[in-house]
Amino acid sequence: MRFLPTRFDAAMLLELEPFRDARGMFARTFCEREFAAHGLETRFVQHSLSRTALKGSVRGMHFQREPAREVKLVSCSRGAIFDVIIDLRKGSPTRGQWQGFELSAQEHNMLYIPKGFAHGFQTLTEDAEVNYLISEFHAPDAAGGVRFDDQAFAIAWPLPVAEMSEKDRSWPDYDGFTL
Repeated sequence: MRFLPTRFDAAMLLELEPFRDARGMFARTFCEREFAAHGLETRFVQHSLSRTALKGSVRGMHFQREPAREVKLVSCSRGAIFDVIIDLRKGSPTRGQWQGFELSAQEHNMLYIPKGFAHGFQTLTEDAEVNYLISEFHAPDAAGGVRFDDQAFAIAWPLPVAEMSEKDRSWPDYDGFTL
C-alpha cells in the first residue's frame, strides 16, 4: 500500500499495490504493521456497508462526538464516489476546511479518516457500494452532522443532488463547534 498525505495532517489516501496475473489481481487492503508504522489506528470493531442506487445521491455529513469519536477507513467496492471530509478538530490549523477524493472500485483506493472529522459522499455512478471499517461501535446518542450545503464550508459537489435522506437534509448549519 502507498500512504499518501492529504491537506490534513492525520488523514491519508491509500492506494493499493495490486499483484496482477492472468487470473486478475490481488492486493492487501489492511496491514496492522503498515498502519501502525504510519501512526494510524489498527483496531476496527465494526465493518459497515452502504449501497446507493441513484447517481448524484449524497450521504452525510456525519460524525460521532465523545465518547464515541471514530476513525473510518472508507473504500468503494462498486462504482465511484466523491468522498468528502471536513476537519472539525479543536485547535487544528485546518479546522473548518474540507477536501474531496474520488474513490472507485476501479482504482481500489481508500480514505483514512481520523477522529474529529465530518464525513460524507456523493455517488458518481448508479448502484455505488461503500465499505467502512470503523474504530468505535456506533453510539446513536453521540451521532451528529452538519449540512452538506453549509456555506461555512462551500463544498463543491460534482453533481446536482439527486437523492438524500430527510435526516441528512436537516442537519444544522455549522456554528464553529469542534470535535
